[in-house]
Amino acid sequence: MAPDGAAAQTRRPSVRRPSVRQPSVRRRDWPTHLILILAVLLISAPVLFALTKATQVSGDVIGPRLLPGGAFLENLRHIWTDAHLGRYMLNSLLVAVCVTAGKTVLALLSALAFVYFRFPLKGLAFTLVLLSLMLPTEVLIIALFDLVSRDLKWANTFAAIIVPFLASATGTFLFRQHFLNIPASLADAARIDGCGPLRFLTSVLIPMSWNTVGALAVIQFVYAWDQYLWPLVIMQQDEKQVVQVGLRKLIEVGGQTDWGAVMAGAVVTMLPPLIVFTALQEQFSRGFALSEDK
Repeated sequence: MAPDGAAAQTRRPSVRRPSVRQPSVRRRDWPTHLILILAVLLISAPVLFALTKATQVSGDVIGPRLLPGGAFLENLRHIWTDAHLGRYMLNSLLVAVCVTAGKTVLALLSALAFVYFRFPLKGLAFTLVLLSLMLPTEVLIIALFDLVSRDLKWANTFAAIIVPFLASATGTFLFRQHFLNIPASLADAARIDGCGPLRFLTSVLIPMSWNTVGALAVIQFVYAWDQYLWPLVIMQQDEKQVVQVGLRKLIEVGGQTDWGAVMAGAVVTMLPPLIVFTALQEQFSRGFALSEDK
């Protein structure tokens, strides 16, 4: 056996290889970055246009001027006090929060029933739920108006624009598919421990489904915030109207429309959905990711 000195001499000195830069690889990426920048500018062009026009007076909005002005605060004051946009936004916020919360709770309960319960014609019931996705509100608006106004006597109430939208076929489908990916051994273990269905939902399923909950909350909040046709039909009292209908009232038919105020109102009404999406963007991305984080 060689001594330590001889062994040290037989070792080859380690040679540090200089780091090799690959500028050519990075140079090849500039077309991709250029295409992405152009795509972002193209998609954000309407928003940038609205932001610019919201700072101009009405005469400059119609003209070709594309430089920002100094009338944004005046336009905002006009729509907030004279057009009562703040009241409309508060009404829309109440409707959007109630619809989002109600849809999430009902979608969780219905998905729990479709995955963990056995009942007759379960497959047919889920098929009918999926078929309801093909029926937009515009198709059902006449029958829905008769039911809400004549039978339920809910005309000109917040219940008329909240309750009909609490059921969510999209949420039921999303949570059902998510629950099917959860190991069945968790349900068996909870059943052995004496855990009931609601306890299993609140203690096991919901903590494992926050990404899906966040994704559904973003979709439903934006959907409820953008409601226009149904509130326009069923709601006749101006003090209970939603913000999208309130924005439409800023455009005077046959009169002089203050387009600077209209643009300022459009910009302000974009903020609540933008805030919700920014707060839940991580959950939204993970909730619709193709690969699951186990």
